[in-house]
Amino acid sequence: MAKLDRLLALVHALSEATDGLTLDEMAERLGVNRRTAERMRDIISHHFDLDEVVDDRRKRFLIRDSLRRVYTRPTPAEVAALQAEVDGRTLAGQNARAEQLASLLAKVKGALDDREKRRLDPDLDALARLQRTMVVAGPIATVAPETVATIQRAILCGQCVEFHYATDKRPEPRWRRVIPYGLVHGPLTYLLGKMPGREDQPVYFRLDRMSGAMVSDTIGCAPDDWDIDAWLADSFAVWRDEKQDVVLLVPRSSADRARHWRFHGQQQIEDLGDGGLRVRFTTGGMRELAEHLFTWGGELVIEGPDVLVAVMRERIAAATMMLPTGDMRPILSQDTAKGAS
Repeated sequence: MAKLDRLLALVHALSEATDGLTLDEMAERLGVNRRTAERMRDIISHHFDLDEVVDDRRKRFLIRDSLRRVYTRPTPAEVAALQAEVDGRTLAGQNARAEQLASLLAKVKGALDDREKRRLDPDLDALARLQRTMVVAGPIATVAPETVATIQRAILCGQCVEFHYATDKRPEPRWRRVIPYGLVHGPLTYLLGKMPGREDQPVYFRLDRMSGAMVSDTIGCAPDDWDIDAWLADSFAVWRDEKQDVVLLVPRSSADRARHWRFHGQQQIEDLGDGGLRVRFTTGGMRELAEHLFTWGGELVIEGPDVLVAVMRERIAAATMMLPTGDMRPILSQDTAKGAS
């Protein structure tokens, strides 16, 4: 390990020398020749900001920042990834999340000194110009940033949240007080809340349907053993109904795609002798699962449960209502129908 020991010793020497070191001084400290010292300097320059100072026609080298700073300084790729996330959230209308991430981005950039900014800017401009977070079709729901901040403050304080809440079926807002069990972000942002003093399960509340959110005087926080990930895994998406044992049969022609697809976080895949697969998992949310399986039309078969088959039939019937009136053409061509059978 002598080579590594000398290299680390040179890193520390370059960071501690206020005036820097020449190649000859590096070689003398390490007991190596000038050419070896030059190679070691080149290696160090790949990982540290190595400054070069000309002193009486001699070049001196030093690492200006503390060694800790080298490992905490963000890279252009990291800053560009955060910038892309801010832009994507903004375009999707998720302003509350976008503002928090934008604030973080500003703090990251603000922590850089002028020299670091000059080093970072060229690469950051190139990466930020050609990176985007895709905004897919979905609901447009504006959430007030203060609503998110209020819920987060309630979580930190161990207090309930109070707000007025409206739904599609009941547009007149009604007052609610709930224990915050978590925030769930996605195309829509939800508060997982549970009524204090009840044994009911937590339910979802859409933040865009809240108004007048405030931290309550009533104490309320999730139990220490509450596992939000396990709770979310009980349902395919937002809709929660009785959990079902789902079994999907994937033919050989679609097996490769299915191997690289996540139907559920706790799925189990069984290899069949004919090259096909059988995918099993337990979850609720049969309607949302059925709607997702539309993207697999003709590429898998629902073996169970019966309730999922029934829901799929309902969704197929509803989908036919989108066709023009009087369109009597078969839904599947004969070749497609044979493949599906």
